[in-house]
Amino acid sequence: MKPASFAYARPDTLDEALELLAQHGAEARVLAGGQSLAAMLNMRLVQPRVLVDISGLARLDTIDADETTVTVGASVTQAAVLRWPGLAVQPLLAAALPCVGHPQTRERGTVCGSLAHGDPSAELPLVLAVLGGEVVLQKRGRRRRVAASRFQRGVMLTDIGEDELVTSALFPVRRGPLGTAFREVSPRHGDFAILAVAAVADPAGVTVGFGGIADTPLVRRLGHLEADALADALNAIAWEAGGDSDMHAPASYRRRLVRRLGAATIREACDALPRA
Repeated sequence: MKPASFAYARPDTLDEALELLAQHGAEARVLAGGQSLAAMLNMRLVQPRVLVDISGLARLDTIDADETTVTVGASVTQAAVLRWPGLAVQPLLAAALPCVGHPQTRERGTVCGSLAHGDPSAELPLVLAVLGGEVVLQKRGRRRRVAASRFQRGVMLTDIGEDELVTSALFPVRRGPLGTAFREVSPRHGDFAILAVAAVADPAGVTVGFGGIADTPLVRRLGHLEADALADALNAIAWEAGGDSDMHAPASYRRRLVRRLGAATIREACDALPRA
């Protein structure tokens, strides 16, 4: 398959990109890395009349960090974040990125593009949700920040308006004692996860999230539970999520992974928590 015909625009500035989106609305699609969009174009799952390429916008090609947040611009690739010298300040993101695709795809795929695509099995939406991060959306004359818990609304369904552009993702940086862990099971390394688990432990408890078993990342806050209580809590989460059967795994297997992979990931995060 080849894509349907479309016009191609490569704006020189962010304002030009926003103007194009304002003009064309639902008939436009944004191209950054294209690792998901190109396949959808070729299969004609999407047929935009205009493709707006933001990959050359220097204003969006930055990674910034302060005391509270790592900010990743919309055209920053996953590989660039992995190579970023300051990545250690956000250990959960550092742990998840090697599981995102393959080295070749990470050189083109962008962090914000993965968030905008909204695949429920993708690693980066899960990480952002567990951290309580935000996505920055901009259109002509307006800029807003949307919490990860509200940004992804379903399977490949997000809160991005027809004339809006994701300009950055905000990954919170927490100070104090923390332990983090990320694990997933996939058909092959680099494939989308059958189930992914991310956990952040602190002295008061553990925030754990699951990707691949619900339409959006499933995030829960747990206390520091003993083995039996943790097993009961994860069993409840597994049945709450339900999960669907597909060509990769039955729902029962995904529920089993919530219990077993969830427990292993939580233990790893708690073991990494510095002790007083």
